[in-house]
Amino acid sequence: MRFGAQQDQEPRIDLVPFIDVLLVVLIFLMLTTTYSRFTELHLTLPVASADAAHERPSEIMISITADGHYAVDRDALAGGTAEAIADALRAAHAAPDTRLVISADANSTHQAVVTAMEAAQRVGLSRITFTAQNPGG
Repeated sequence: MRFGAQQDQEPRIDLVPFIDVLLVVLIFLMLTTTYSRFTELHLTLPVASADAAHERPSEIMISITADGHYAVDRDALAGGTAEAIADALRAAHAAPDTRLVISADANSTHQAVVTAMEAAQRVGLSRITFTAQNPGG
């Protein structure tokens, strides 16, 4: 038996399990990562002069009330048919490039708006836009 002073051994860190764990994590990340390629589009954008005048197309406004009455450019209409609205649009000098703005009350019927669109079709207006207001005001 040895009863003497034991030799002090320096503690060692075994790196093999640590490297094994790192390789497993690396393989996991490589398998689960999606690689995407970003392609660049080389565009030559047109140049515009800041001094160019901005022409606003002519507009005709149709207003529709909640109870189904119509007004073309703030002139109230007696009839609510598509033909009466079309006649009023013709009287307002509606050209094919004229923009029609439909401003309908939130409580107006869907049929009232469709009738206004049908009248625009009869006159030949294809550029139609609708007005709305912000919920906050």
